[in-house]
Amino acid sequence: MEDMNARSPVLVLEPQRGWGLVRSAAADLRAGLRLFPLAAALGWLDIKMRYRGSILGPLWLTLSTAVMIGATGAVYGYLFHMDLRTYLPFLSLSIVLWGYIGTVVNDAGTVFTQNTPLFHSMRIPASLPVIQVIVRNLLILLHNMVVVAVVFAVFRIWPHQIWSLLLSLPVWIVDSFCVILLIGMLGARFRDIAPIVASLMQIFFFVTPVIWKPELITTGRQYLLLDPFYSLLEIVRAPLLGRTVDAVVWEAAIGHSVFLWLLASILFCRMRSRIPYWI
Repeated sequence: MEDMNARSPVLVLEPQRGWGLVRSAAADLRAGLRLFPLAAALGWLDIKMRYRGSILGPLWLTLSTAVMIGATGAVYGYLFHMDLRTYLPFLSLSIVLWGYIGTVVNDAGTVFTQNTPLFHSMRIPASLPVIQVIVRNLLILLHNMVVVAVVFAVFRIWPHQIWSLLLSLPVWIVDSFCVILLIGMLGARFRDIAPIVASLMQIFFFVTPVIWKPELITTGRQYLLLDPFYSLLEIVRAPLLGRTVDAVVWEAAIGHSVFLWLLASILFCRMRSRIPYWI
């Protein structure tokens, strides 16, 4: 405990400016990465505590996802007159990926306020609970990917452009880290941020091609690139479905990622030391 307090400079009592803020924020990130095993253990413990006393435990995550995909696929496949051989693999992958995105964004609003006792009892890096949220949701994503693997095996869907899929993983991790930091700091300062974000994510679920295919838009499809979630989904979804990712989609995904990284970095440097006081 003493070693973690000594190596995790989260509170800065003396005023800092300029590069001092940047160095302090970088030290916080390094301290958080050194405590990655602790963050991973806390993330797994969150899942175990959620299903404590349950017979199936975390397998309920997989079962609930399978039921949702089956019911949604039958209903929307009939409404959109879609061929289930092509629509069900698309839908299963989209819902599983969106489940990760939506949960990460919703959890971000309370990532610091839910850890108030921890911040008030010891000096910890602000990046530690952020990494914990990412690990927890990655474990849930891996559970749900079992459903996708079964659907792909049934309909004989094989991934394509593995190199593109591997390049998309760092983009997802960086975006997850930045969005949790950004929304988490705003949520610590303004408690209305969490319900506002939850409402916005419900809107984005319907305007983003998750339960419907982008091909259904005949005119103005280029405006989908303004939706940051579309390009983020497509750089993973297309290779797994055996399609090629368009260069413009990659450009949009990287552009959104750079903008998010810059915004989160600026706010983290300036607001990091105030988090324990806000919560």
